[in-house]
Amino acid sequence: MTTTTPKRPPARPLRLSLSDPRVAGLFWQILVVGIAIAVVAWLWSNAVHNLSVRRISTGFAFLGREAGMPIADSWIDYTPKNTYLRAFIVGIVNTLRVAVIGIVLATVLGTLIGIARLSTNWLLSRLAAVYVEVLRDLPLLLQLLFWYVLMQGLPAARQAWKPVEGVFLSNRGLVLPSVPLHEANWWTILALVAGLIVLHFIGRRLIAQQMLDGKARPAWPYALGLVVVLPALVSFLAGASWTVTLPELRGFNFVGGLTLAPEYFALLIALVTYTSAFIAEIVRSGIQAVPRGQWDAAKALGLKPSFSLQHIVLPQALRVIIPPMTSQYLNLTKNSSLAVAVGYQDIVSIANTTLNQTGQAIESIALIMMVFLTVSLGISLFMNWYNARIALVER
Repeated sequence: MTTTTPKRPPARPLRLSLSDPRVAGLFWQILVVGIAIAVVAWLWSNAVHNLSVRRISTGFAFLGREAGMPIADSWIDYTPKNTYLRAFIVGIVNTLRVAVIGIVLATVLGTLIGIARLSTNWLLSRLAAVYVEVLRDLPLLLQLLFWYVLMQGLPAARQAWKPVEGVFLSNRGLVLPSVPLHEANWWTILALVAGLIVLHFIGRRLIAQQMLDGKARPAWPYALGLVVVLPALVSFLAGASWTVTLPELRGFNFVGGLTLAPEYFALLIALVTYTSAFIAEIVRSGIQAVPRGQWDAAKALGLKPSFSLQHIVLPQALRVIIPPMTSQYLNLTKNSSLAVAVGYQDIVSIANTTLNQTGQAIESIALIMMVFLTVSLGISLFMNWYNARIALVER
């Protein structure tokens, strides 16, 4: 018995007429792109003309000049004698400090609050509901100012609160113990990260082998070697020091340790609490989107509710949670620009100061837009990749 492959219908010849849908579609696309280019070109020429009339130079040559602006809170070396480029780099690092740490903390807190809203404990679920409704309905700027004023109302350094040994909370900010990170320490951290990545792929390989023959293979020897032995060996060979530095009060300020400035601390708390309220609702709705039969089947098998939630329900709920969660991550990153309201020197604050000192308004605004666009696209690409990894694949 022979099978014949159906022949494709012959392609229609392309006619240079707007009545042909292909030509019409191409024509409108070219027209729209041309109009957009013309508008941008007109705006650019108009801006260049107005700047030349006012004798304002254009370009990014000002980035090589001495900045002369002080930056109080910086995780990298900076002095007012450095260039504007160095100041912008400090601003980018300060923005990423808020965005990255805020995303992690908001995700953890929002997930816990979202699960708490579904708790059978009436008091716990009501408290979680009040948390969500109150924080979602108050403007973020108002919450930011509230936390900043609250930080300013804390006692002075000499009367700082000391909840645990080595931790101080005052109007100078939150002071924590720290470990000085030198080059050898970074090599150890890099070895740890590399070990975790390799362990992840080994774990997936072991699970795949178990699915083939049903034989369980322990992963702890690999974990011990990659996560414990390898970093310890690198630390020993590189001569890394892990001495914890405790802060001490000397005079009217603290010496040593890690200090989180009041501006940074207030901004971080406001962004985390505000965004976590939205993430909590996303997590709650994602869990409720999983059919109730999954819970009943797990209960019939004698599985604990916590185990069912972690290994059965949440992996399925992630397919519903991830897309709106991406939007909240982008919102938190962009909302960090409100730092200028409390004097935290992020990329927006430093760009504003640069604009006032140099008059390079277009360039400064363009740098802000480029930074936020790059960070936002990076977050979107990563979350889209992760969403594709966990998506159901139809066979």
